Amino acid sequence: MQSVGTAHTGPEMTVRRILHGLGYRYRLHRKDLPGKPDVVFNKKRKVIFVHGCFWHGHGCSKGRLPKSRLDYWEPKIARNHQRDQDVENALRSLGWQVLTIWQCELKDLQGVEARLSAFLGPREKTDRHRR
Repeated sequence: MQSVGTAHTGPEMTVRRILHGLGYRYRLHRKDLPGKPDVVFNKKRKVIFVHGCFWHGHGCSKGRLPKSRLDYWEPKIARNHQRDQDVENALRSLGWQVLTIWQCELKDLQGVEARLSAFLGPREKTDRHRR
């Protein structure tokens, strides 16, 4: 379990590919924001977290606790869940909007794409060729 990464995970990369395909540009893992959000849109003041269902205590089938060592896993996942809530509250108090995408939601890529578009709104037009 030590080898499970916290950044650039498979689900995170899927969300980033969707965002890039939709034409959005973003920053990654800003260390100066609470919780180091996975994807950051500075001008829009919006952040996206991509959570693994098991590690963050989602209520889906992937988020179920193991049957052994419950004395270890229950408090660990509860702490992760509480930390997620604290981070989200801190970001909101700083004026940021927060969206969480769950690993299990990535089965429906069109649905995720629609949620991302609705959350982010229209893309900002940039004219890179202006002189």
